[in-house]
Amino acid sequence: MKFLIVDDHALIREAMRSVLQVVQPNCLVLEACDAAEALATLEREDDIDFALLDLHLPDQDGLSLLAIVAERYPTIAVVLISGDRDQSTIRSALSRGAQGFIPKTETREVLIAALSLVLAGGIYVPPAALHMNHTSEETPCGGTRATPALQSLGLTERQRDVLALLIEGKNNKLICRALGLAEPTVKNHISSILKALGVSSRTEAVIAVTRPDRLKPANE
Repeated sequence: MKFLIVDDHALIREAMRSVLQVVQPNCLVLEACDAAEALATLEREDDIDFALLDLHLPDQDGLSLLAIVAERYPTIAVVLISGDRDQSTIRSALSRGAQGFIPKTETREVLIAALSLVLAGGIYVPPAALHMNHTSEETPCGGTRATPALQSLGLTERQRDVLALLIEGKNNKLICRALGLAEPTVKNHISSILKALGVSSRTEAVIAVTRPDRLKPANE
C-alpha cells in the first residue's frame, strides 16, 4: 500500500510514518509539508491508497484540502490528525468525507488501533464524538451528558461505554478488559447497540453515531 502524510512538522511525519509501518509493514510512505505539495504528490502518484492530513497547514486549512481530495480522489481513504478536539471540527471532517479524526494527543496504541480500523474499512472518531453538540448538553459541573439522541435509542450508560470503545476500534476482549465485563455480556451489549441503531455491523454503528441525522429511535 502507498500512504501520504501531510504535516508541516517533520517530527509528526516521522512519528506517523513509524505507526503506519507497524499497521502495514512494507508499505510505501510519502510525505508533504503543505497542501500544495500534497496536491502535487497526489497528481503525480496515481496509486495512493491512504492520506493522513494535518488539520492546520501553513498554506491551506486541512478541511478545505480534505474536501478537494475527497472530490478529486474518491478512492483514497483520508484521516485527519489534529491537536484540535473541537466537536464541530470533528463533525465537519466526517461530513466532508474523512474516514477518521485522530487527536494528536492520543497514545501510540490508540493511533495504531484507529488506523487499523480505517484500513479495515471502518471509520474512527474519538470517543468525544458520542457527546457532540447535536447529541449532548453541558452539565452544571462543566462536563457533558448524553441527551435525547442516544437516550432516545434506549442505550444504557454501560452500552454507551461499550459504544465508545467500539468507536476506538477495540475488539471484544479489549472491551471486556477495559470495562471489567465478561465476554458474553459485551456481546449482548453490542447486539443491543446494533439493534438500537438499526445497523448490522460495527462500522455501520460508528457511521450512524457520527452522523446525527441517522440517529432514530428503534421504534420508528
